[in-house]
Amino acid sequence: MARMHAIPLRNDDVFYPESDGQPMGETELHRDEIVYLIEAFKKRFQEEAEVYVGGNLFLYYRRGDPRAVICPNVMVIKGVPKLPPRRTYKLWEEGETPCVVIEVRSDSTEGNDFAGKKALYESLGIEEYFLYDPLALRIPQILGFRLADDGRYQPVDPEPDGSLLSATTGVTLRLEGQLIRMVETVTGQKFLRIPETEAALAKARQECLALEDEIARLRRELERRSEP
Repeated sequence: MARMHAIPLRNDDVFYPESDGQPMGETELHRDEIVYLIEAFKKRFQEEAEVYVGGNLFLYYRRGDPRAVICPNVMVIKGVPKLPPRRTYKLWEEGETPCVVIEVRSDSTEGNDFAGKKALYESLGIEEYFLYDPLALRIPQILGFRLADDGRYQPVDPEPDGSLLSATTGVTLRLEGQLIRMVETVTGQKFLRIPETEAALAKARQECLALEDEIARLRRELERRSEP
């Protein structure tokens, strides 16, 4: 009887889960702020095909080791296409690390966000790392770190109003009350939340209707005056 030889496991045969099966456990405020930041970055880079924006997505950073995984709340990656949608992000397949990561801090993630994740993101060469506490339980409420020439994180110096500039993405992160606001650094344009966008559209529609009514009134007035 011929002897059977075991087939060695190739890296391509390794299973990389898309979820750890655990609930996210975020408060409604944490969830809303994560969604806002992701959508704001998507708006910021909507015209650039080679920028991918994602969040709460497993990022695998060592081929063949499914334990080498992290799940950033928000990440921006330059040099990779927006499409197709990712189920996970594998560094060795994509070839690019995020240029910026933002973690929305909570009591349950505080220690890991500041120590463990910070050290990992530094080792991966992620140029900027920001932490934001939407519940305003910590001071400062926004922290930022940027890689220095020696490859180590150094704190990002805040602007006079306490805001932080992201050099890699061209946006400024600042507080409005306890909520974060993303602003385009050069133009000062605010990135709106979905309810704010809907309110602005509703206001614009009302102004258009009012303008149409005024034009109709003026037309009737001109017709009246032109009558013999």
